[in-house]
Parts: sequence; C-alpha cells; structure tokens
Amino acid sequence: MEKFLYHATTVAVFAVLAVLLLGLWNLTRGKNPSFSQKLMRWRVGLQFVAIVIIMLFVFVHNHWL
Repeated sequence: MEKFLYHATTVAVFAVLAVLLLGLWNLTRGKNPSFSQKLMRWRVGLQFVAIVIIMLFVFVHNHWL
C-alpha cells in the first residue's frame, strides 16, 4: 500500500504541474481566457487530490513503522 501511495503521489504532483504549465501557456498566448480559467480550476482540483494522497501516504507510513 505504501509503495502504491508513493507512486500515486508522484503521478498526482506531475499532473498538477502539467495542468499548471498548460494553463500558464494558454494564458500567455491570450487566445482563450475561458479555457485558461477551466485549466486553473482543474489545477485546484488536482492539488486537492494530490494533498489527500500525500496525507494518506504520511498516515500509512507513520502507522506501519
């Protein structure tokens, strides 16, 4: 379980980074501000998921030692 959460944390953090960079790239181009806003909303949701996974990892890691 700990190994799965470790890898899930990595995937979640890179997903947040990818959506952040896509949103910033779209924002700097200035073509579609509503799409950029949608990407930033996705980023906030992914950050929440990443934090939950990180907290689960910390909980499992501290209680299984």
